Amino acid sequence: MPIQAPAPDQTAPVHSQPHNETEVFAVHGADPEVLAYAMAKYSRSSLSMRQSLKEISSQRAEQFLNTFYFQYGHRSIADLAHVAFAIERLSLFAAIVLVDEQRWDGQERSTRYQNFQKSGWYLPNFGEAAEARQLYTETVEDLFTAYTSTSAAVFEALKSRVVCPTEMKQDAYERTLKARAFDVARYLLPLATNTSLGQIVNARTLETQVSRLLSHPAAEIRDLGEKLKQAATGPAWNLHAEASATLQAKIASLSPELATESELLLSREVHAAPTLVKYAQPSSYAQQTHADLTQAAAELLANTPIAPAPVVDLVERTESLEVELAATLLYSASHHPYRQIRDLAATLPEAHVAEIIELGLRHRGRHDEALRAFHAGANLRFDILMDIGGFRDMHRHRRCTQIIQEFTYLHGYETPESGDAAGLAEAGILEAYQGQVEAAFSASRQISQGNAPEAAQSALYLLPLATRIRSLFKMDFAEVQYISELRSGPAGHFSYRKVAWEMYLALRRQHPTLAKYIRVTDFTEPIDLLKR
Repeated sequence: MPIQAPAPDQTAPVHSQPHNETEVFAVHGADPEVLAYAMAKYSRSSLSMRQSLKEISSQRAEQFLNTFYFQYGHRSIADLAHVAFAIERLSLFAAIVLVDEQRWDGQERSTRYQNFQKSGWYLPNFGEAAEARQLYTETVEDLFTAYTSTSAAVFEALKSRVVCPTEMKQDAYERTLKARAFDVARYLLPLATNTSLGQIVNARTLETQVSRLLSHPAAEIRDLGEKLKQAATGPAWNLHAEASATLQAKIASLSPELATESELLLSREVHAAPTLVKYAQPSSYAQQTHADLTQAAAELLANTPIAPAPVVDLVERTESLEVELAATLLYSASHHPYRQIRDLAATLPEAHVAEIIELGLRHRGRHDEALRAFHAGANLRFDILMDIGGFRDMHRHRRCTQIIQEFTYLHGYETPESGDAAGLAEAGILEAYQGQVEAAFSASRQISQGNAPEAAQSALYLLPLATRIRSLFKMDFAEVQYISELRSGPAGHFSYRKVAWEMYLALRRQHPTLAKYIRVTDFTEPIDLLKR
């Protein structure tokens, strides 16, 4: 029920008094939803945080949230409840989908500092399609074998080229070169590769994340959505549970009465977000709209070859906002470059453009946020075509709007040739690398055309991180400045260093007076491989 502010004393005048001492204190020990309730009460009660938390119970928090969050739609309340999750043994494919939130904080296993040989991999359900299962398994195992041999070969090639400085310890020298070798070998990791990550998100982001995962066509990702929901609503893992149980046993041996009193504090289960996520369901808006846009894009782009495009294309603004919206919606459901789709959309009658925009909103429910494609109007739009491994690093930049196309082998793959750390040719494994990637592409095509359950999705797991993916990054000047400066640095991976450099060059061509304010590192200049 709604919380009412206490009635003022009507028998005496109320006078405001000066109070110059600001108080700041951190809060620890409150459940996420209880803390969200206490903070929300600032807008509805004059109680202090300490007073609010002392009088709140989980039951009262649930009543409050049911009223204001679900009935009145005050979704900002859920921004105040933050929940930490450990998500382990999910595929790289699922991890990319999971973290695709604009309000997300977390860390994932690094392909640079960890050897993924022993991480395992995801095996889809192939049902009765035994041949597809065997081909899938053999392809993944071959990619991991190549990953291991490539790591070793590039490491040895780098050791023969880069001398260990006298002031550098041998273990630090080898550790640094192994990281550079992993930068190359990771191109062979398939999307099936298992990883682990931790995330801290607010309950509103979690609710939309769960709904989005439940709506995905891949079984693993739908299952991940269910597990996230269960983890949020069920008992959380307690770091101190074992120590608390031991202490509780000691108290019970001394005083059964005191043990009963302390049990609530020491043995209480914490449910991180039992109320705010309990109604999360698959989004019919997202599912139906994706189907409509996919059909519209297929009809409009039928028999239109995918146009060649550079690694980075800064698409200048020549179209109206309406055309941008229509082009972005079509882009999200196709594999064509944004410039190609934008130019085509600009030739359509206004009524046709309006129909495409309407497709993006036709199925929108009462509480659905509009699709990300409607985040339009940014002046700088970079259409980027790069390897999946490098994209995963760029994916972390959440101050911009990212429209990501689906995985496909249609764009080919990258061969790591940076001039500094690649070393495939000098290691004598260039042809073996190319043959392995092409074999994975062939297996992916074959499985996608079969009759295995979710064949199209199962086939995507075989795509190695070398596979190119297209994504549209919309941003302001501050963000391109930040990305260009951060990602072009010599300590970074050569894939995104190249993209950051190309972003800078594209900006310099169109806005030369602004480019001088970017402290970019020239990608074409040699770097010291031992500096991290």
